[in-house]
Amino acid sequence: MAWEVLRAVDERGAYANLLLPSMLAGSGLSARDRGFVTELAYGALRAQGTLDGMLDTATSRPVAGIDPPVRDALRLGAYQLLRTRVPARAAVATTVDLVRATSGERPVRFANAVLRRVAARVSETGGDLAQLLDAPAFDTDPIGHLAVVCTHPRWIVEAVAEALGGDFDQTRAALVADDVRPSTHLVARPGRIGRDDLLAECAEAGLDAQPGPWSPYAVRLDGGDPGRLPAVAGGAAAVQDEGSQLVALALAATPTVGADLGLTVDLCAGPGGKAALLAGLLAGGPDGAGLLALEPRMTRAALVARSLAGVPGAWVA
Repeated sequence: MAWEVLRAVDERGAYANLLLPSMLAGSGLSARDRGFVTELAYGALRAQGTLDGMLDTATSRPVAGIDPPVRDALRLGAYQLLRTRVPARAAVATTVDLVRATSGERPVRFANAVLRRVAARVSETGGDLAQLLDAPAFDTDPIGHLAVVCTHPRWIVEAVAEALGGDFDQTRAALVADDVRPSTHLVARPGRIGRDDLLAECAEAGLDAQPGPWSPYAVRLDGGDPGRLPAVAGGAAAVQDEGSQLVALALAATPTVGADLGLTVDLCAGPGGKAALLAGLLAGGPDGAGLLALEPRMTRAALVARSLAGVPGAWVA
């Protein structure tokens, strides 16, 4: 299932955070297995650059040239070897089985050899990325070193370092924090459900939840499946990072330059999370306030329309 998520992201630009919950909802998997699928899929996507770097050290064939279905299977195997407690032997064996099931017998020996080399390298280095990926020395190239060991593209490391005044200790701490597995945040969409009611739903469903500290509409989950909540299933609430909520709140609170005609235009609305929050905020404003959500791609526009369904004064184009 995790492999199918990676393939959908690669082949058609699917949103993993929208696809995976829908797949899990009809899977019949136990809570433990659902958690493992989630860790594999999201983890492999977050660490893709690092995983490809590891695979590059184990094969003479460029990773970009590996058949994509095989490459995604290898990424899942490498992720298990680097970031999970799955025994190396099991990670290699299950990945080889996955390659055989999805790509046939021909690439099996190649996949087995590559992952065995990766497993040996992880064991030899203790999973130290500086050694695994031959990172530049910190003294001579601090940006390049942090890009490797903190698993971020170089340009992001440069931007963070610049924002922090060139303090590389703070830069390292910020990058490490950015790579921590994220918790699940929910948004109680204004006009559809209040945050207290959403918290009550969480308690009734047996989910540990707390109010978000920054957005008045945010709820943070300590674990569990938000798809079990009636409010999420019905669209009154949704999974949305609290930082994304703050973007919409900041925009809604920004004074208009010139005459305010009551219309807010979202120029890049897909997949619709921030647009739905904006629409709810505008609905509580002056009469005639509305939202026009623009999205040129049909598939993304359909997601926006689903998020805005039933909201008065909201249109998708």
